[in-house]
Amino acid sequence: MSLRKTSLLLSLVLALTPAWAQIGQRVPSEKRIVKDPVTGTPLTFLTTKPGGDSKIYPSHPQWTADGKWLVFRSNRVKGEAIAVNEASGEMVQVTEGGYEGMLNLSQSGGNKLYFLRKDPAGGDAKVRQAIEVDLDRVFTDSKARKLKPADAYQRVIATLPAELEAFGDNALDADNQWFYFRIQGKDYAGAKLPAGTKIEPPFGPRGMGAGPHAIGKVNVKTGEFQHVVSVPFQIGHIQSNLWNPGELVFSWETGGKSPQRTWTVKGDGTGLRPMYPESAHEWVTHEAIIGKDEVALAIMGHRPIPGVEDASRAPGTEVGGANPGQEKSWGDSGTREKLTGLVIVNLRTRESLLAGQTLKGSGLWHVHGSPDGRFAVGDDFKRDIWLIDRKTREMMLLSAGHKDTARDHPHPTFSPDGKKIQIQSAMLAADGREMSICVIPVPKAWLNRKP
Repeated sequence: MSLRKTSLLLSLVLALTPAWAQIGQRVPSEKRIVKDPVTGTPLTFLTTKPGGDSKIYPSHPQWTADGKWLVFRSNRVKGEAIAVNEASGEMVQVTEGGYEGMLNLSQSGGNKLYFLRKDPAGGDAKVRQAIEVDLDRVFTDSKARKLKPADAYQRVIATLPAELEAFGDNALDADNQWFYFRIQGKDYAGAKLPAGTKIEPPFGPRGMGAGPHAIGKVNVKTGEFQHVVSVPFQIGHIQSNLWNPGELVFSWETGGKSPQRTWTVKGDGTGLRPMYPESAHEWVTHEAIIGKDEVALAIMGHRPIPGVEDASRAPGTEVGGANPGQEKSWGDSGTREKLTGLVIVNLRTRESLLAGQTLKGSGLWHVHGSPDGRFAVGDDFKRDIWLIDRKTREMMLLSAGHKDTARDHPHPTFSPDGKKIQIQSAMLAADGREMSICVIPVPKAWLNRKP
């Protein structure tokens, strides 16, 4: 091969090689402030270049314990997680060797990250490792440009046996002592059910929801494994109460309407019960613990009332795209014939309060609330962001123009101080699909109101 061809080949290889590979690698800021084209709200985009970015699911913390970094998923290095400094915009790779499913940020005791991953040694594909990352050490060495091998920052908490079929629906307890995860090994989960329990079959047109599944946990310090609970249906979206150790909320996952979506259980397996007991006409979804005693959820009003013509729906737009969940086989749930909207459930009193709902369109879809109990937020099928004052019930369009062609939904999540909201947005995407990490401030006029 000639020297010229060799040089061309080397250039091609380098061009196709990711700029990042090792944990702690950095790239310059892409941070940009953009005025919302509809509402005028200043939007801080922390990522602006196409990179396969997406935020952590809104049921989990987005900011590190010190409030300085947001961690997100990205294909900038395929299969690895990235942290962006909110002030400087600089980004740092914070995993090496991959992760699966949820990313869990500790909220006390230093900046740490927890997740599941496949065993890098190979072998049984069903074996998973629970991993802890010391983010403080990563950030310090990254800034000093003195990076060490990955095992200097990443610790294997436990290797979980294949029979568990541990999955990426997981959560870190409030006191950082236990790491909870979904068990989808049916033989294992079924053996822990009470004798005679009816195993649920698939529910709905997506063929999901069948059980049994279970929740297990490992001790973060010792790696000890304990069984928490088994249920006869498919588990999804496990989340922990970040203000109350040993309390979990999870879902019966069907990909749409569920017979009973929301559940709660204690970390020791006691107290299993439906969190919001729903009626057949209610389409309950996207629950998120927002405070010590409260959970926000959406009761969807996104489907036409049977027999009532809806002139606002153009032919051919009933299914898919920005308007999922319209299939007739879901039944008659999810219409506005009954009350719908953003609901706050009190875990102690079991009382429910309707906080707000849009006047038209899909209604609120993914919901969250500020930990101080002052505000709630939700997105809709148009990807608009709606802010609610829980005291006055006032509702405002906070941000719009985020493109319903995006790869995913905005998934708004409040910061721990309740002063800003993180979303993912395709507003800047040339292809209308690529997502950017974006932070939206709560208007000062609202923050200055008396609680």
